[in-house]
Amino acid sequence: MATLDMRDERAEAGATEAVQTQAFDVVVIGGGPAGMAAALAAQKAGAQVAIVEREQHLGGILRQCIHPGFGLSHFKQELTGPEYAQRFIDQVRATDIVLFLDSMVLGIDSGEGAGASSVNEGAGDAAVHTVTLMSRAGMLQLTGRAVVLAMGCRERTRSEIKIPGSRPAGVFTAGLAQRYINIENLKPGSRAVILGSGDIGLIMARRCTLEGISVEGVYELMPYANGLRRNVKNCLDDFGIPLHLSTTVTRVIGHDRVEAVEVSQVDERLAPIAGTERIVPCNTLLLSVGLIPENELSVAAGVELDPRTRGAVVDQSLQTGVPGIFACGNVLHVHDLADNVTTESERAGAAAAAWALGGDAGASAADTACELTVSPAGIAGYALPGRITAVTLTKLTFRVRQPVDAARVRILAGGEELFAGKVRAFKPSVMESFPLPAKVIQRALDLSASEIILSVDPVEEA
Repeated sequence: MATLDMRDERAEAGATEAVQTQAFDVVVIGGGPAGMAAALAAQKAGAQVAIVEREQHLGGILRQCIHPGFGLSHFKQELTGPEYAQRFIDQVRATDIVLFLDSMVLGIDSGEGAGASSVNEGAGDAAVHTVTLMSRAGMLQLTGRAVVLAMGCRERTRSEIKIPGSRPAGVFTAGLAQRYINIENLKPGSRAVILGSGDIGLIMARRCTLEGISVEGVYELMPYANGLRRNVKNCLDDFGIPLHLSTTVTRVIGHDRVEAVEVSQVDERLAPIAGTERIVPCNTLLLSVGLIPENELSVAAGVELDPRTRGAVVDQSLQTGVPGIFACGNVLHVHDLADNVTTESERAGAAAAAWALGGDAGASAADTACELTVSPAGIAGYALPGRITAVTLTKLTFRVRQPVDAARVRILAGGEELFAGKVRAFKPSVMESFPLPAKVIQRALDLSASEIILSVDPVEEA
């Protein structure tokens, strides 16, 4: 009984022991390219910043992306993924940004007076957000008037696309195979089939070939490649790897290990066509079938998600519907280039710092407040930001759902066309953006519109 009493006393003491709290102006969740760019921008704006990263190192997914093609717009030179990441790691290390590595965020609590006071006592009446994390040292709480969500994205798996057949070893997502080869020095197989022509799948077709793994082909459900044109050329065409469009894997064959896959052509509704099945021998299947933003933390914090992007609904300053919480990078929407992630994340970091230090994250004093939703139409797959809250120059970002040789962007509101762009080609693999002038937003308000529509409409060439 004495032993039990001592245990009860220790348990009671542990239950009442306060969790250690540290205060910052801005807390950035994620130490990849988005998180580092946001943190650097916030720190440059005068905020005291912390980065929380679940891995032991900064850099995120770029640590395993040893291929070139990074930095062409941001640094004006071609770098590999690790080289690109290292430049930002060096910049972060040269500042007073506090790092919490090997730490997992458990939740974000938002509320007036939550946790400790802000570092900047003049930051106004904004709620304080409490980020609870767990590390090897124990539980810790970080408070800040602004939080930047930069958790990145994850790959879709076989279970999410429901490929029939047995469940043998040898089925990998393309990113996992990339990690095995580039970081773990492991060979995932000797004869591979790749499903999906996204950039990761294309790059892994080349990487496998260079490592002596025979790539039987890349199979793509859609009638067009989903990756950048440069990757189709550099990774497939230059290595003689065939790309089979309008074709998908309809069955996995094998007991202990993959022995083959069945592939079938698909019709215009993307349904397999009976009689087109054929067997492709292989012992490895790599899946490059899409990316999903990592938004479990966002949802738990009360952030509204866009069903099209599966990322947060944000305004022109990249602030979510929860005041003081911002989102950027692949957790917001899947990007085409790391350079674009950096540019967007710098905007989010600067806006978060402005919010935390008592300023306005999205507009100058001369800007007029408003509330407009932004919706896609035509072949536009999504439009970002999802809402506009200030009459100020706003950067609109979108992707199309199918390639088209001739189309134009149109901005509509209140039944009127407010803007029409030039006729040009669009591709789903390329993330598009253009500036929306303040006068166009004001015109929408003058029409008593509650919505701005971004429509990409195909045009018949003369």
